[in-house]
Amino acid sequence: MIASTKTMMVAAALVMGGLSVSGCATKKYVNTQVGAVNERVSAHDTQIGELDKTSKEALDRAIAAGKLAEGKFQYALVLSDDSVKFPVNAATLSPEAEQRLSEFTEKLKADNKNVYLEIQGHTDNSGSKEYNDELGEKRAETVRKFLSQHGVALNRMATISYGQDAPVAPNETREGRAQNRRVVVMVLS
Repeated sequence: MIASTKTMMVAAALVMGGLSVSGCATKKYVNTQVGAVNERVSAHDTQIGELDKTSKEALDRAIAAGKLAEGKFQYALVLSDDSVKFPVNAATLSPEAEQRLSEFTEKLKADNKNVYLEIQGHTDNSGSKEYNDELGEKRAETVRKFLSQHGVALNRMATISYGQDAPVAPNETREGRAQNRRVVVMVLS
């Protein structure tokens, strides 16, 4: 009976030792898993922060565009005729477009009025809506940058992308799609 009690105590000690060793392995495993989850949470927090920043910037641009829209329409410059159309999937200005924008800048300086510019980017309907919204914004920003480099104050300009949502011609033909790839500069007082 004493031998069986000793045997039971040894067995219990072995079981306890085994549990404590397996507990350490489990703790290590849990720490590894928690560390991996913490890294993923940190990465997601960073992504959410970037999305928050992008959303805030978009909201600020929309508010600025809304303020501009409250002004009175003076006139518009449309960059879409044959000599200044934007190429497919591009936001680059042709030499003809740069010439027209230079003349436009000189007119603004000569008029010497307190005007605001809403620069609207448009695309045809080829590609996804998201891509076209981004491309429309790039086109508007290209014009904004050009005007800024030629003396138009940045605080007097706002950009907005309409993407494919405001066509001026049917997108079923090559000519129609070309007309829809444009930038419109609205002059408001």
